[in-house]
Amino acid sequence: MNDRVRHLLAQMSALEEDLRLALHEQEDSVLFQIKGKRVEFEQSIRQAHLRLKTGFFHWLVTYRPQNLITGPVIYSMIVPLALLDLCVSFYQAVCFPIYGVAKAHRGDYIVFDRQQLEYLNFVEKFHCTYCAYGTGLIAYVAEIVARTEEYFCPIKHARRMLGTHARYARFLDFGDAADYERRLEEFRVGLGGEK
Repeated sequence: MNDRVRHLLAQMSALEEDLRLALHEQEDSVLFQIKGKRVEFEQSIRQAHLRLKTGFFHWLVTYRPQNLITGPVIYSMIVPLALLDLCVSFYQAVCFPIYGVAKAHRGDYIVFDRQQLEYLNFVEKFHCTYCAYGTGLIAYVAEIVARTEEYFCPIKHARRMLGTHARYARFLDFGDAADYERRLEEFRVGLGGEK
């Protein structure tokens, strides 16, 4: 990796940190506090949320019919999602300690906090729970697979690829064979020291 690429990666990392801080500051202006796993709004905000809540029957009558019709298809995906969750968690629990790779913490990716929004009715909260599980699970799986790829094959592809994970930018350039085994070992050792 040349110096220009290293410099750009450092800039990207710094910008990502700035973005995280800016988003955190914006969240603070929404007038809620996070206490453990509980999100607490100011009383006036909570009351405003309750006034905005749509009752179940009104929601049912005004809801888009195509969403109700496709609901069984969407929610049937819970079976493969749960199976994927079980398999990937088992894989990580068995293999990562053997490889010396730090485990991805499921709770960092699968977050259930939208149920605490008072302006959602119970069906909307159920939808949010399902979506939080699905998107969080995919992020969790992607991180486990990314760590596996970094352990076994931290080499970029020759062709440009959409949707690369955050670790990919640090991978070795395609065709850069100089001192490959030593650099591969550095990646592997680095994976053990992550938190």
